[in-house]
Amino acid sequence: MTGTNAEDWESDLPKELAKPAKRALASAGYHQLKQLTAVSEADVRKLHGMGPKALEQLRRALADKGMSFSETRP
Repeated sequence: MTGTNAEDWESDLPKELAKPAKRALASAGYHQLKQLTAVSEADVRKLHGMGPKALEQLRRALADKGMSFSETRP
């Protein structure tokens, strides 16, 4: 992996996630669902390009793997 584009990273983020949400996560350094367990949903919601539908998709994807957003800020 030499680039910084979301496509350059192997990701387990939901495939149906909209491109603006994917770009927002990638710009913030989040490429794997596991990384999202260290941040609160409120912090992810603040990212430009992250909407209610994307948050729900992330919540479901995390839950499917037995994970969730952090309850508090790190």
